[in-house]
Amino acid sequence: MNILYILNDKFVPQVGAGICSLLENNRHVGKICFYIMSLDISEKNLSLMKSFISGYADDKHKREMVVIELDDMQSYFDFKINTVGWNSIILARLILDRLLPENVDRIIYLDGDTIVRRGLKKLYATDMGEKSIGAAMEPTCTRERKEKLGLSGRPYCNSGVLLLDMKNWRKNGTGDRLVRFYQEHAAEIVADDQDAINGTEGKNICLISPAYNYHNTYDIYRYGFYGRYCDFEFVSREEFRRIRRNPVIVHFLGEERPWRKGNSHRFGKEYLKYLKMTPWKDTPMEEGWQFYFFCWRIFNFVMKPFPVLRCKIISSLIPMFLRLRKK
Repeated sequence: MNILYILNDKFVPQVGAGICSLLENNRHVGKICFYIMSLDISEKNLSLMKSFISGYADDKHKREMVVIELDDMQSYFDFKINTVGWNSIILARLILDRLLPENVDRIIYLDGDTIVRRGLKKLYATDMGEKSIGAAMEPTCTRERKEKLGLSGRPYCNSGVLLLDMKNWRKNGTGDRLVRFYQEHAAEIVADDQDAINGTEGKNICLISPAYNYHNTYDIYRYGFYGRYCDFEFVSREEFRRIRRNPVIVHFLGEERPWRKGNSHRFGKEYLKYLKMTPWKDTPMEEGWQFYFFCWRIFNFVMKPFPVLRCKIISSLIPMFLRLRKK
């Protein structure tokens, strides 16, 4: 099983917790190889990470780590890149055929803000046919945003968890098409790599269960909201309840993240449990978030009877937050 993380030195503790959760809950897998795409990760952190991963190996279970050092992201593109408030490292997902070794046929990409709560064998074995990318839907994407990407009536997917068939990727020329889309639409897209993936591959994405990319919006909105808000069929009510009770991968999407002081994320304690098992167990909580989360909880309480309005407000604020983040 191949696993991919793309990160810089600031996000090492979070990825360390994610790696720990994956290793703890996939002990039965014979071989797991972690591909770490590094943008200026310190030698100390890389050494600690390699030692930590190898500590889960034994005679029957191989645990390996391959480091792929990234250059400045601008050097990979022959046009000027501008990711607004996002870190430019996210664009690495558009050129994986150039960055990963050619002998990698299939790999699971995980954002650094995820934890794995159960086994990934079933996901890894998904039949993708001729498709290059597997992803879970993000049902809170607005119709207007989807129309701009040519996705009317189709799911918009989140790129925080991706199942990638690199054989198909290379055969289908997926990387070239992603880069071309990003270049042509950079001025109008909100989430650079994610919008490029949806705009290019939207009709050909292999849909995977939201259980593999469970984020906090599923705790905020009730099931009926998705049926009214979305223009495509969501999972059944029974499956939604089952996923909500016991998701496989939790994605700490948005601002309420468990390493920030004052958060009340439902799976925050699980993240901290795994972090405490890593070499970065003494990483302090991020300060300065308490008032923000206080206001956030008031906002959620007031807007609970008005889920569609709430979603529209949040969607309209995202571009503003990105501009502020860039500054």
